[in-house]
Amino acid sequence: MKKLLMILFLFLSIASLAQNSADIVAYINNYKQLAIEEMLRTGVPASIKLAQGIHETSAGKSDLVLKSRNHFGIKCKATWTGNKVYHDDDARGECFRSYTSSTDSYKDHSNFLKGSQRYSALFQLDPTDYKAWAYGLKKAGYATNNKYSQIIIRLIEEYGLNQYSLIAMGKLEPSGETLTGTGPKAIYSPESVRGDVVTLETPEEGFDEPVKDYPQGEFRINNTRVVFAQSGSSLLGIAQQFDVSLSRLLEFNDLNVEDILKRAQLLFLQRKRKVSSNEFHIVAKGETLYDIAQEEGIRLESLAEYNHLKPHMKPAPGHKLHLQSKSPGPPALAQEIMVVNKTDVPVFQKTASASIATRHIVQTKETLYSIGKKYNVDVEKILEWNSLQGLELKVGQELVIHKN
Repeated sequence: MKKLLMILFLFLSIASLAQNSADIVAYINNYKQLAIEEMLRTGVPASIKLAQGIHETSAGKSDLVLKSRNHFGIKCKATWTGNKVYHDDDARGECFRSYTSSTDSYKDHSNFLKGSQRYSALFQLDPTDYKAWAYGLKKAGYATNNKYSQIIIRLIEEYGLNQYSLIAMGKLEPSGETLTGTGPKAIYSPESVRGDVVTLETPEEGFDEPVKDYPQGEFRINNTRVVFAQSGSSLLGIAQQFDVSLSRLLEFNDLNVEDILKRAQLLFLQRKRKVSSNEFHIVAKGETLYDIAQEEGIRLESLAEYNHLKPHMKPAPGHKLHLQSKSPGPPALAQEIMVVNKTDVPVFQKTASASIATRHIVQTKETLYSIGKKYNVDVEKILEWNSLQGLELKVGQELVIHKN
């Protein structure tokens, strides 16, 4: 009996660790793009931000984050005028900041670090030196846990989080990302970065191109029943197999009457939801609104409405689409091409207001991040103005920078 109990305890421990790891992977995949965007905006390393978020929220499962969307355990302090919640921490019933969205929490965390003299020395460090940042945060008094620095470092190394800092800096293509939780682990240390080149400590072969790998049979996306069907599959056969009428299957997936699938795709077995479980989606090369609606498990008409688009429109790669609420404005479209005006300065056709356009010639070791800081413009704008589909630049490349 004693041996049986020990085996049962070991099994439960392993199951608990696996679940925790799965939660961490899900957290990273949900918030990595937001961490990259905040690094571009303020300079807080994406690796540090993700590791702190994982630790402070128990990978998105803590009571505090569920009640307040506070991902970084930031307390109210005297200057806070926003919403509040009360939570037991170092003392009972302490006051914590409460946010309307995770995005607001991520931005406030960046502003909190960037705007405090106490953390100013951190922004003089190499942003890829996550160990120096982790120790610096503890030294500046961010946390009371004596092992806080070691916890942050372990998370960064175990889950390869430094790659997201490199992506933000233009030193690693997003396509070179090791999908979190899959494949062999690569450690991105400051020593592995040489100028604009990333060398991998492990594995020697480098990265495989990321491929979406959906489960066989029925599974769920956005809490909605779905299957992945190969090209040439019979829609009628799928409908009969999963006890759904053909007309419903076509309706759920915005398909016209046809029998054979012309390409492999996700097929939903019930009506998709009006909002996604994710806040945003970054448009990949070649993606259509339909592709994104299927991938996120959101109704096509809702996705189009949130982003001020029509269902047939194709957003440009690299743009952020809103999945839960209205975006401030529409994204650039893939068909919006560059034209040359009388002064031979390329501008977007849709640009109506006059602006001063500056030519910038890319120099050695320059990145979109450094160029954006030089001209005080967002990296996303530089991508849009120049129809760039990735963060990689070449020496001698011409960029157009618009200044109002």
